[in-house]
Amino acid sequence: MKKVNSKIKRKLRNRKKLKDVNSNKLRITVFKSSKNISAQIIDDKIRKTLVSASSTEKELKKNKTKKMDLSNVLGELLAKRAKEKKINDVYFDRGGYKYHGRIKALADSLRKNGLKI
Repeated sequence: MKKVNSKIKRKLRNRKKLKDVNSNKLRITVFKSSKNISAQIIDDKIRKTLVSASSTEKELKKNKTKKMDLSNVLGELLAKRAKEKKINDVYFDRGGYKYHGRIKALADSLRKNGLKI
């Protein structure tokens, strides 16, 4: 129980600091489980998800790939969908996760495919 509370506190603390600095940008938030990863671009002013991508989608489930490669492909897919909606400038909300491994691979893939993070 205490571990869950500390994770929630860390997530809220990180998000509050990011929102104070990036008031006019859209937010990319990430969820990671042991097998899958998902990301979405959220507009906090209207409280709506504008673009999302997940490793549980049919087109990504077909390919048997490693989790790190899946994060890279997911970043490419999310960046492509964001470009279609004319979204360029966002900030990266890692939640309570450390910025390494699959989270870092996703962020690097988003940058490489044209999003300004």
